[in-house]
Amino acid sequence: MPSFSYKAFDETGKETTGFINAESERLARKLIKKLNLVPIRVREVKSTKEKIKVKNSDLVVATRQISSLLEATTQIDDALKITADQINSKNMKSVLFSLKEEIVQGKRLGDAMKKFPKVFNNTYISLIKAGDTSGNLAKMFNSLANYLEDSMSIKQKIRSALIYPFILFTFSIIVIIALLTFVMPQVVGQFVKSGADLPFLTSALLTISNFLPYIIITFILLIILGVFFFRSIVLTNRNALIRLHKFFLSLPFLGTFLLKSETEKFSSTMHLLTSSGLVLDDALQECSNVLTNAFLRSELLQITKSIKEGSDFGLLLTQKQIFPEIFSQLIASGYRSGNLTDMFHKSSIFLRNDIETSRSTFLSLIEPIIIILMGGFILLIVMAILVPIMQMNTLILG
Repeated sequence: MPSFSYKAFDETGKETTGFINAESERLARKLIKKLNLVPIRVREVKSTKEKIKVKNSDLVVATRQISSLLEATTQIDDALKITADQINSKNMKSVLFSLKEEIVQGKRLGDAMKKFPKVFNNTYISLIKAGDTSGNLAKMFNSLANYLEDSMSIKQKIRSALIYPFILFTFSIIVIIALLTFVMPQVVGQFVKSGADLPFLTSALLTISNFLPYIIITFILLIILGVFFFRSIVLTNRNALIRLHKFFLSLPFLGTFLLKSETEKFSSTMHLLTSSGLVLDDALQECSNVLTNAFLRSELLQITKSIKEGSDFGLLLTQKQIFPEIFSQLIASGYRSGNLTDMFHKSSIFLRNDIETSRSTFLSLIEPIIIILMGGFILLIVMAILVPIMQMNTLILG
């Protein structure tokens, strides 16, 4: 059914905007009038709902706002409208207005959200459905808001841990390239013109300087070919992607960091799902869609299949050894004692703190390492320039 955006006046003469679903513009105007509104402008929304995307930050803000409004006993349709009026994102505004109109026309919120798969994932929709069915929609939105805020915080910490050294390394490379391209040829070139014999170090760096454009072009081409290979072969081959992601987890320090972040995501999502009333196998099935690492996701799906066949979850988790050993032991003990939901929550908090500690350690180590490497290479360039100068002075002084 087509969706129409409208601008109208309400009974008090205040201008209002929104979205409504109707078979035609004429029927849309009739539906708007039934809402005691006087339509000024009605336009069909051309973009399909399936393609609408929003930023994670906008979804977090909208979820938190709806949660606060529902806790203040605001009706869900009014909460969606108020949030849509206040949010800046046009796409998020469009989504919220569309959800509001779907609810006014008698649809359940979870079913309406299915029309926006790029905005609400299966986990989000399942939790909203559970909250709507149990009458705890306000509590569920609050839990979702907390979960999304924590997830976004973890992602930002991971990005900062990876982006900062990348920027520092890139800047170092730019400085070294500038020295090799502009500074060294100008200084050493004078000795070349005079016919002086250059030391091995100076000669080697000068050769690198002369071929530097070709080296850079070759490096860029290799990156392009690598990206093309990854997209065309690895991403289309499930087994190859699983092997690659398993390799990432085996990398020193970085692999441990990625494993901790994925484990924290698994733990916090499982806490949210099990506390909402989902049974273990359904919660694991939903949680597998949240994990980014293909290897962990495939292993978790195997565990889910085994649980459906009657296997013990705690035993499977310790046998698979895909998550950190201490985490598997804690969850296994929580499962056997009947405190699985609480143990997932405690594990999530522990892992969150552990990630922050690992991030701080990583940044404190990588910065001096890059600076030392950069300083060492610059020292080589300086020596390559100074050595021929010193030799020339020695010859002149006799």
